[in-house]
Amino acid sequence: MPHSTQSIILYVEDEVLLHEILESTLQEAGYKVVVVGSGAEALDRLQTLAPVLKALVTDINLNSDITGWEIGRHARGLAPGLPVVYVSGGSEHDWTAQGVPHSMMIAKPFAAAQVVVAISTLINAADSGHHPI
Repeated sequence: MPHSTQSIILYVEDEVLLHEILESTLQEAGYKVVVVGSGAEALDRLQTLAPVLKALVTDINLNSDITGWEIGRHARGLAPGLPVVYVSGGSEHDWTAQGVPHSMMIAKPFAAAQVVVAISTLINAADSGHHPI
């Protein structure tokens, strides 16, 4: 399997400026990034991408009926060990109740490098069978 296929990250974010910054940073870190702007589009893309995804990064509040929490749970239903990083400007207090196990929460505003570190940590843990959280 080619390296680029093994390194696909699905990034769900409805704020264009944010997703452009993080997409660029993730690409510089060596990941192929698929960006979607809505919960419905994320659920649709998960159906086809789940077998090749390396990680999921999702905003919690997507200005739609579907939340990042639901996307994370759906992703884990399709790919049980998938690393999940949540980002949010106000829902971090719900993470322990709503987030999937062995995920990470990063509060907005954040430095893009924080997300890269979180993804790398979760991917390394998943690959080694150890979970940091």
